[in-house]
Amino acid sequence: MPDIDKKDRPVTSVTDQEALDFHAMGRPGKLEINPTKPMATQRDLSLAYSPGVAVPVKAIAADPQTAYDYTARGNMVAVISNGTAILGLGNLGALASKPVMEGKSVLFKRFADVDSIDLEIDTENVDEFINCVRFLGPSFGGINLEDIKAPDCFVIESRLRELMDIPVFHDDQHGTAIIAAAGLINALELTGRDLKTTKLVCNGAGAAAIACVELIKAMGFAPDNIILCDTKGVIYQGRTEGMNQWKSAHAAMTDARTLEEAMKGADVIFGLSQKGAFSADMIRSMADRPIIFAMANPDPEITPEEVARIRDDAIMATGRSDYPNQVNNVLGFPYIFRGALDVRASTINDAMKIAAVKALANLAREDVPDDVVAAYQGNRPRFGAQYIIPVPFDPRLISAIPVAVAEAAIETGVARKVITDMAGYARELSARRDPIASTLASLYERVRRRPKRIVFAEAEEEQVLRAALSYANQQLGTALLLGREDLIRATAERAGIDLNRPGLEIVNARISTRVDAYIDYLYARLQRHGYLHRDAQRLIHNDRNHFAATMVALGDADGMVTGITRNYSTALEDVRRCIDEKPGHRVIGVSLALCRGRTVFVADTAVHDMPTAEQLADIAEEAAGLARRMGYPPRVAMLAYSTFGHPSGERSERVREAVKILDKRRVDFEFDGEMAADVALNRKVMEQYPFCRLSGPANVLVMPAFHSASISTKMLQELGGSTVIGPILVGLDKAVQITSMGAKDSDIVNMAAIAAYGAGS
Repeated sequence: MPDIDKKDRPVTSVTDQEALDFHAMGRPGKLEINPTKPMATQRDLSLAYSPGVAVPVKAIAADPQTAYDYTARGNMVAVISNGTAILGLGNLGALASKPVMEGKSVLFKRFADVDSIDLEIDTENVDEFINCVRFLGPSFGGINLEDIKAPDCFVIESRLRELMDIPVFHDDQHGTAIIAAAGLINALELTGRDLKTTKLVCNGAGAAAIACVELIKAMGFAPDNIILCDTKGVIYQGRTEGMNQWKSAHAAMTDARTLEEAMKGADVIFGLSQKGAFSADMIRSMADRPIIFAMANPDPEITPEEVARIRDDAIMATGRSDYPNQVNNVLGFPYIFRGALDVRASTINDAMKIAAVKALANLAREDVPDDVVAAYQGNRPRFGAQYIIPVPFDPRLISAIPVAVAEAAIETGVARKVITDMAGYARELSARRDPIASTLASLYERVRRRPKRIVFAEAEEEQVLRAALSYANQQLGTALLLGREDLIRATAERAGIDLNRPGLEIVNARISTRVDAYIDYLYARLQRHGYLHRDAQRLIHNDRNHFAATMVALGDADGMVTGITRNYSTALEDVRRCIDEKPGHRVIGVSLALCRGRTVFVADTAVHDMPTAEQLADIAEEAAGLARRMGYPPRVAMLAYSTFGHPSGERSERVREAVKILDKRRVDFEFDGEMAADVALNRKVMEQYPFCRLSGPANVLVMPAFHSASISTKMLQELGGSTVIGPILVGLDKAVQITSMGAKDSDIVNMAAIAAYGAGS
């Protein structure tokens, strides 16, 4: 195992006071409840409560399954504990467990958009606990048990699963088992081992340890190759001291009596016990290329640094976030419940758990997107000894695990709702966490039906290569990688990218057979603008933007994307030497601002500094056209600091004149102005102006100048929590998109897809 460098680890340590301040600041705790329906008028109240509420009451009484349609039950999980085994702190009581349970509820929402309520039950009596929880079934779609001591947790979960017709899942058991099993599959792959012949020792015989052993046996691990140990040593057949029915089920036929004896020659060791349980001699005695999962929290049985000093061939995982390969339950429970809830499953069975294991393991083998790199301080993990388990902030978890779980639930007959379009379901899941995914979903679908050849003009850059690979993998078309082939291949090798995958083509400008045609084309365009033939040669030979744009202009590609290595205006100037405006159109930049479920188009955010009235009218038409093409009936507000003449001023006069120009043009979309932003976006404020021609809040905002457009979109991002796409380039005769400098691979893919969509339309 390579040395662990502490400076490369994420900084995760916090002081006691920081933790207390975090929980106390603002509104105490970590949760609040917000209504999902309007509550502004008397009519709203009549629909939400009496008399309107009587209608769904009767419907549910007639058919209980309609509760999933008319209430929040189908997206609601109860997180329940009695505080008898809180984290690594022991039995501190139900009330003390509340911060943990609130935290669990927050994680449900943050990672899988599952609503959750924490319930702390103040009893250590198993029967009382069961009787309390069993009657909560009508309120929730699932029950997540947490921090309950063994063996009580086994009895509680087993009996509640029998008594309730919704999933009951003790995360301390199954969550740990699922994540550990996923890591184990990949570690076995990397070390060339087979599931059926590998020898594993599990130290610890509590809830998580028993669940790990049961799950890997269900996956095909040979029972005779597993030895379970507790504080008294090996759990062997015939042992009577400190035994119970759950331990006895996994008693091994072996002569080993101590952990040290059991670990001799072992391929894998699972630690779910306590700090320091594994000695250096134990680790030395293991087989070649040992797999060591030291999962005790907060301190592992042995640290990666200690293992690295003993041997250099180990694959290591722990339960801590400051080491590679963290066995973190947040990778499992939110997404497992997401899939179970979405098919209205009656339980979470072994097939669903194994499906989650395989989905997690497969995800770790895929290329890692920039979103993950950003969350982990620029370190890009790659499948190998230091990366066998996905990291919690991987955005693909939401679309990978729930789909696998839902499919398994349907196949095993525990689903009460069948999803037939799993690909569509995966896209819906992505949209729950990523507003961009929701906005661009239909656009991506249209591009897939008519795939396009898009030039990635800066393909020597790693994030561009990753974006190109993603573009091809999503079947959006062919990614043309423009650059020097040796540098592209060197970058791909460093990044672990396979350039032999379908949908990737390298275009080497220096040896292209089309170079002369491109030079002639560009010289013909520029010869009356002060350019010599050798100037055109230089631009085609040496500048990627001119080469790419000329490829598109002459039909050798459908579109292009560029921008990460030079600023927007420079890239646009390069492109416009090669490609004209669309006849009768004006080139502008439009940004999409996505905030709180609303999508607003903001123009012009890229081209015109201080537009005239005529230019403002053109900008309105171009922006409205883009909104319509993306499926939004445009309602255009011409913004200013004034509203319908008050206060008056020269700059507002330009906006008023633009409205008159649009009137004369008889455009086919709603528009009005001049108006302030709050009038344009707030229906109540707009109602103060009954003569306003907009039928509702505007979804296209035409800014009076570039500076106001740029400032407002950046403020929306930083202060309003909005997601902003773009600027999207509109008005060119060919499909070209320019990203911001240093854009992430996901941003580049989105712009490439928008270019492909523009080429198709």
